[in-house]
Amino acid sequence: MTKITLIATAPMGLEAIVSREVKNLGYTNVRTDNGRVEFEGDESAIARCNLWLRTADRILIKMGEFKATTFDELFEGTKALNWPDWIPQDAEFPVDGKSQKSQLSSVPACQGIVKKAVVEKLKEAYNIEWFQETGAMYRIQVSLLKDIATITIDTSGVGLHKRGYRQLTAQAPLKETLAAALVDLSRWAPHRPFIDPFCGSGTIPIEAAMIGRNIAPGLHRDFSAQNWPTISQSIWDRARQEAKDLAKFDLPLEILGSDIDPEVLSLANYHIRQAKLGEAIKLKNLPVAKMSLDQQYGVIVSNPPYGERIGERKEVERAYKELGDIARKNDTLSVFVLTSNLMFEQFYGKRADKKRKLYNGRIECNLYQYLGKLPPRPSREHSENQETLS
Repeated sequence: MTKITLIATAPMGLEAIVSREVKNLGYTNVRTDNGRVEFEGDESAIARCNLWLRTADRILIKMGEFKATTFDELFEGTKALNWPDWIPQDAEFPVDGKSQKSQLSSVPACQGIVKKAVVEKLKEAYNIEWFQETGAMYRIQVSLLKDIATITIDTSGVGLHKRGYRQLTAQAPLKETLAAALVDLSRWAPHRPFIDPFCGSGTIPIEAAMIGRNIAPGLHRDFSAQNWPTISQSIWDRARQEAKDLAKFDLPLEILGSDIDPEVLSLANYHIRQAKLGEAIKLKNLPVAKMSLDQQYGVIVSNPPYGERIGERKEVERAYKELGDIARKNDTLSVFVLTSNLMFEQFYGKRADKKRKLYNGRIECNLYQYLGKLPPRPSREHSENQETLS
């Protein structure tokens, strides 16, 4: 198969995690930049990365990159790319754009130039004057940064955070990609208890269960590139079969989610059923103060309310304190809390062992990390069983 340059777009602060995921899938020449991870693959990489990457936003085909300080340069650079290799005669190919620190600052104008250049190239290839655009979607993006134009085609369609299980949303939902990143950063392993005491609509426990059972996050959804005649259906069939073969659908897990709000727990229950993880996750309608956190070597990962609304601030601060009071009674417990509240450590009652800056949407947050004692090394037999998950 022909080598393709692909870009996995990444939320700010998660580039290193996306890079590690790409490498774990076996891809090489991995280069990390702000908001993106670039790597080499073939057509099967498009299917496998869409199915498997938990923390990336989208998988893009990099068509080309060149300097463009004038519209002529943008037009000629775009037209020179091999569009007929990907885009068939009946394709729909809208153009999105963005520009930062570049002389070509008008995004609509850049989109128009790129669209015109692609049309001109396809006219030459197909010897027609008009494109109906009634076929499969090939969404093109022109991204200008410091006068360098990067031209891509989106293979994902709907963003990769849309796994398919969350049909309904609670207030201020955490993206599935960020939830998966929090679990990854906690270094939780499926033989340890997992607790989210502010589980809301259930996203973090669901992502943990999918990671624990090695279930590909895209297994139950579709992608734009599935409809492309340029990628054989057999490639998608093989990638999906690989994902099913590697999943441990029946692996026992000890995952608990709790919340004080019965309505949001009902939503979590619905999402857990949609994700087919009903027997893996237990839910409890409890305030933090009434939780029992005596699980040995348990891992807490949570995104509690931030207390940004005046009416809820005191309540949230009290919940932070209650979590700290309970967690400190068990020195085998590791705690990872994402919040924008800069006073979190003061209310929790202890300085974090580590802090990591992350963004929940556009909200700047810190992941406060409290590292408990590590469990004894698992037996050789258990280790061999776990290796089959990787």
